[in-house]
Amino acid sequence: MGEDVFVSGLVVMAVIYVALFLLAWLGPRIRKRRAEGTALDSTDLFLAGRSLPLWMAIFTMTATWVGGGYLAGTAEAVFDIERGQGWAQAGWGYALSLVFGGIIYAKKMREMNYTTMLDPFEQKYGWNQTVFLYLFALMGEILWTGAAMAAMGAAFSTILGISMSTSIIITAAITIAYTMLSGLWAVAYTDVLQLCMVIVFLTMAVFVGMKVVGGWEHMWMNYNESFGDKGSGFIVGYFAPLKNFSSPNIKDWPWTWMDYGLLYIFGGIPWHCYFQRVLGSKSGNVARYMSIGAGVVAFIMVIPPTLLAIIGFNYDWAANGIDPPGNPALILPYVLRYCVPAIIGALGLGAVAAAVMSSVDSSILSASSMFTWNIFKRSKKQAPSDAKLKRVLRTTIVVSGTAATIIALQVKSVYALWYLNCDLVYITLFPALTAALFYKKSNRFGIYAGIFVALLLRALGGLPEFDLPPIFDYGMAYENPETGSVSTLFPFRTFAMVCGLLTIMLVSRLTQKMDPAKPLRKFDLANERNNN
Repeated sequence: MGEDVFVSGLVVMAVIYVALFLLAWLGPRIRKRRAEGTALDSTDLFLAGRSLPLWMAIFTMTATWVGGGYLAGTAEAVFDIERGQGWAQAGWGYALSLVFGGIIYAKKMREMNYTTMLDPFEQKYGWNQTVFLYLFALMGEILWTGAAMAAMGAAFSTILGISMSTSIIITAAITIAYTMLSGLWAVAYTDVLQLCMVIVFLTMAVFVGMKVVGGWEHMWMNYNESFGDKGSGFIVGYFAPLKNFSSPNIKDWPWTWMDYGLLYIFGGIPWHCYFQRVLGSKSGNVARYMSIGAGVVAFIMVIPPTLLAIIGFNYDWAANGIDPPGNPALILPYVLRYCVPAIIGALGLGAVAAAVMSSVDSSILSASSMFTWNIFKRSKKQAPSDAKLKRVLRTTIVVSGTAATIIALQVKSVYALWYLNCDLVYITLFPALTAALFYKKSNRFGIYAGIFVALLLRALGGLPEFDLPPIFDYGMAYENPETGSVSTLFPFRTFAMVCGLLTIMLVSRLTQKMDPAKPLRKFDLANERNNN
């Protein structure tokens, strides 16, 4: 079916890329000139002038989370017979991260008038400690961006017939260009279009694909019969591993599932690509409602890739003379390439590419904003001019985007590093941010001690991403009968995070005389650019 998808896909991709670039270039400038008759300033680049309307904020927040990794990763887990729907945790995990972030963190951060996620760190712990914490945030943004581009490059090189490096370089170049030119306004404008494409085109593919495999009832029954507890019930299937608490077999216990679930929920909060939208909102209430609303939409958006993966599972590949994907990670582009008509598949692939771009632009802008505001600007005795800040921000966008592109081209090492880095963000930045905002006595000694304890406990659990066995199995060792590798089923990531947070609180309290805690202060927006 659809031998012209190769050509159709390339044409659709080219049209989408041009449309996104023009929208990002013209949209913010037309809006700014109509409103004030002036060019974009640094506040527009950093935070869209702190004037993102609620509807646009919800769109850009959702599009940032519902990226290519979100869509392809969900489809991969649902399709993989070894995991199934119960291990498609990113959808509900990241959705809940937005909800909890909105309820607990968003309003407070926005009402303090911060410019980046690092501002409360700088107030509480000092500039040197902020630079230290920035390294974890930077690794998160760059490796996450590289992994997203690598996943897209691998899929499109297989489906469209163009080389992986060509796909990655073209996507990166266009994304870097429009992000550099218009900052957060460009990201917000393009996110609206990108999310609409994902919703419309993937939904079209779902309805057409279901007819191809015999309809909803047939495909769902076949999937459930094949996966058993791993896919029972459309909604409850995402939480199927919780049924295994009564299992006598330790390898079926859901502790690891819960560990990763909590990592997605709370580890999804301390990212500046999240707080950039929070801080760009018009008010604290808008920030809160935006985050919660985006969480609801993000959970809904897990449905299309789930159904497309089930369609792929039911599709008779042999009868159509097609070899099924050898790697479950390719199931989403395979379904769009072979299981639906050519034009719908091409539009769906274009939507996936747009989703990747919506995550990439947000991530490189976030990394660059933190460097420009918290590292470069704060290192100067005299406040840099607005023009200087814009030049530094744009230069850093190019540098960080290029770094992520280089990592993406080294595809063999990206995924293990990405999973490890998610752990690092969870066990270091989440406790540090929580303590800075909500524990008045937190100080520098507490932060260093907490991070040391968290990293130590995390290391004791081993590095399964690198096939390194645990040093201490916490009494829940599991040996894989096929590979012989040993891991621990104990939720050591969450354990490390909680112990790190408690250590921050305890050490901070004990060292108050040596290092009195500094209070948080609200920034004066009128003097925001001159505040050092």
